[in-house]
Amino acid sequence: MIENEFADALTDELTEAVVRAVRAAVEDEVMPRWRQLAEDEVTTKTGSHDLVTVADQRAERQLADALAALLPGSAVVGEEGVHAHPASYEALAQEAPVWIIDPIDGTRQFVAGEEGFCTMVALARHGETYGAWIHAPALGRTAVARRGRGALLNGAPLHAGSPEPGAPLRVAVSHPDFTDEDQERALRRLRTEGVAPRPTGSAGLEYLAVAAGDLDAVAYSWEAAWDHAAGLLMVAEAGGASGTVEGVPFRLAGGNALPFTAARDAGVARRMVGLLRDGSDTSPQ
Repeated sequence: MIENEFADALTDELTEAVVRAVRAAVEDEVMPRWRQLAEDEVTTKTGSHDLVTVADQRAERQLADALAALLPGSAVVGEEGVHAHPASYEALAQEAPVWIIDPIDGTRQFVAGEEGFCTMVALARHGETYGAWIHAPALGRTAVARRGRGALLNGAPLHAGSPEPGAPLRVAVSHPDFTDEDQERALRRLRTEGVAPRPTGSAGLEYLAVAAGDLDAVAYSWEAAWDHAAGLLMVAEAGGASGTVEGVPFRLAGGNALPFTAARDAGVARRMVGLLRDGSDTSPQ
């Protein structure tokens, strides 16, 4: 199956079937536990900001089964599945189409009973993302993007647009717990005139804000595909752009120079890359 044929295989019917699968998993396993989690239903994986709940685990299992059934022969790369079986991440570099799942993006917010969390799914093949789904149940938002076909939020087209000339860039930035010394140094370069950085919340919701023109850019220092695949396609299909500090596109399978950025337009993306790489600022003077 050549790539154009694969893109064509993501029909309206399959796209809507994924929406239904995502909503079903969220309705069955996530929302009944929102603001109802018992203490023993929340654990820590690798750090104080890397929480996992029973809702994450059960929603991912339900989604993995449902999505694999929708596209026979496909593989699944999910956040919780990779934590249990790290080798499963290698499916991103193999031949079969891959469903990429983040059952709850913004788990800290979910655990705190806040609204800023979402479920993300992406469909990729040969390192390219062809479909993206971001569902934020507490906020009543469902976004869908297909490669070459645009992005929709609750059925309405998403347009990232461009920042207001002369206004400071609003940028969501990686939390320090997810950076090493070099990455933190790069991110500190955003603390400059004309840029207004703030800590990131749910990556999926931040990408959605860029795609909707409510945020100018993001800058992230980790590369887990479940956090970025859906959002990067959403931004691209809304007219935005992205880039890594080495000047090449973000690679789903990993090995990226970090940090990287996604932005409302190509000009902002170039400016962000310059700042992150060496502090050069290409903004108009």
